Amino acid sequence: MAVQQDTSREPHEGGCTCADCPSGARNGHQRAIAAFVRRREELADGKGLPAAVAHSAGASRQWVSDELAESARLVAERGRAERLSWLHRLRPATLVVLGAILLVLLLVQGLTALGAGWTTARSAGLVAAFLLAALLALAAHFHRARGGVLAPVVGEDQRLSTSRAVAACWIVFCVYAVLVLAGELAGASGHARRAELLDGLELGRGVGLLTVLAASCAVAVLVHHTVGVRVRGRRLQKVRADRPRAADLLTDDSGHGSFTDSQYVLVHAAALVFCAVRLARRPEQLPDLPWAFAVLALVSAATYLAGKATGGGGPVIHSVVRTREAGDLDAPIRTGDDIEIRGTGFLPPGAETPQALVRMAVRIGQVQVHVPLIPVPGGFTNPSDTLLTVPIPAEAEPGRVTVQVVTAAGVESNEAGMDLVD
Repeated sequence: MAVQQDTSREPHEGGCTCADCPSGARNGHQRAIAAFVRRREELADGKGLPAAVAHSAGASRQWVSDELAESARLVAERGRAERLSWLHRLRPATLVVLGAILLVLLLVQGLTALGAGWTTARSAGLVAAFLLAALLALAAHFHRARGGVLAPVVGEDQRLSTSRAVAACWIVFCVYAVLVLAGELAGASGHARRAELLDGLELGRGVGLLTVLAASCAVAVLVHHTVGVRVRGRRLQKVRADRPRAADLLTDDSGHGSFTDSQYVLVHAAALVFCAVRLARRPEQLPDLPWAFAVLALVSAATYLAGKATGGGGPVIHSVVRTREAGDLDAPIRTGDDIEIRGTGFLPPGAETPQALVRMAVRIGQVQVHVPLIPVPGGFTNPSDTLLTVPIPAEAEPGRVTVQVVTAAGVESNEAGMDLVD
């Protein structure tokens, strides 16, 4: 009697987004990265080279680079599949988070009401929270293909924008505060109480809060404009990420901690907490943010904006020289030689991933040469941010030729000249 095997639970390869799949897109991406690292380490140790290319340093280097490039393309494919899977999971996760926040707010309101009693302000706070959560859930539904509720705060490079996130937090808080006041106004029974609530909306009471709100929104708009102008002017390099991550709020594009981003988030988070406490203590008026705190937030915003306006830069070639191995004689640059391109900005932030490294190229005269990947244990010696090593192709014409680097961000460097001897 033949034994029938259940194949419905076999692991899928790569980019599956099934909810009950034992091996989803995230696992596929992680497996692809692990396979790339394993292959890189093997090739760095000299293992797996075919005998046909092992005798030639140039041929073996090209073969190794092609092998790693093919593996990097698989990593990129799995990364795109993981992003689609992440978008698929984001909407239900958003609903869970909103529900958890409402539950926590309900518990806090209930516990604090044990001694003081239930008030109209507590009811208004809960109703405002439910209305705001419903609006956010509706926005997440309509923008589910672009990140749900995170869509407005995700930049064009697929990273969370610090300026947009801070501005969005202030907007959400101000909307909540206004809804609380509206709920209290709807539940007020006397004329004096309604007049008191209307006085709480006076400009003099919330001028500090409104100033910080206006500043954060202005910073978000200015940063978007500044970054766009600098990218189009080739003064800033931006490499797209696989998907947004929470760490983007505190780091630069390469994932390293950023002083300007961190201080901006921390200062405004402290100001938001202060305003939330003031709203809880005085729900009949807009939170009165002291001017000292408002000025601190403005200084933080100015620091963040200055960092965005001055950071980064394009690739710059300083010099082009012939690579000289130990024991070689000094000689002019000829076809087939390796050259070193020395400069800065060849690896923009975020371009350290395998799929970004394989997009680098060097234009030598009329010929475009892809930068070979040279692995070593734990990473690569080529390419690097300040040095590129490429071979002179046979198709390059002798004479005075120009050299130009094209980075993973698609930005071209300045042209550097060299003399190529036949």
